[in-house]
Amino acid sequence: MKRIGIIAALSGELKPLVRGWQKRERNVWVGRVADCEVAAVAGGIGATAAERAAERLLTEFDPEALVSYGWTGALTCAVKPPTACAISEVIDATSGQPYATKCARGYRLITLDRVAGPNEKRGLAEKYQSVLVDMEAAAVARIACARNIPFYCFKGISDGYNDQLPDFSRFIDGAGQLRMASLLAHAAAHPKYWPSMQRLGKNSRAAATALVGLLEECIKELS
Repeated sequence: MKRIGIIAALSGELKPLVRGWQKRERNVWVGRVADCEVAAVAGGIGATAAERAAERLLTEFDPEALVSYGWTGALTCAVKPPTACAISEVIDATSGQPYATKCARGYRLITLDRVAGPNEKRGLAEKYQSVLVDMEAAAVARIACARNIPFYCFKGISDGYNDQLPDFSRFIDGAGQLRMASLLAHAAAHPKYWPSMQRLGKNSRAAATALVGLLEECIKELS
């Protein structure tokens, strides 16, 4: 495995990883991890954005493996931020299709077509026997499967099971970009969100840093 394509949703997820890398264009970086050439893209939130980013990497970089990478939310108290996690299986909640990764050990993750609300987390965890949730991994897995190339998934926990956060779905535009200014303004007007938003910022940065170590360790083992 010499060339790897990494798909994240937001540039903040990649920031510690791509520090010092060459920036090819907006939200695309090229560098090395262990003995592998790596192209990483922050393609936006959601399945459509992830599919577009994956196809772009396949066309422009011809990777030998695809990696879904970035932040995830906890569905139970069994996992806590800012832990970095290898994922062994991804389930597409829309279709029910499971996708095994090339990591023999790890957690199961469920991919939704929306941001998971606080009142549905327990139900999702019980239905899918999953402890983590995101909005992109299954889309990347589906493309990797169609191209018959290895798929990996590494996620850093940004928000805990009990965190009370705004409905982020309201602040995601049609291109999969988070309208951060609008989100922060909304949160500022609702004091009940302040503690969790503060933790989210701190945990997101720590999780992104922890992900770099996990990725390097796993690539060395796989190589």
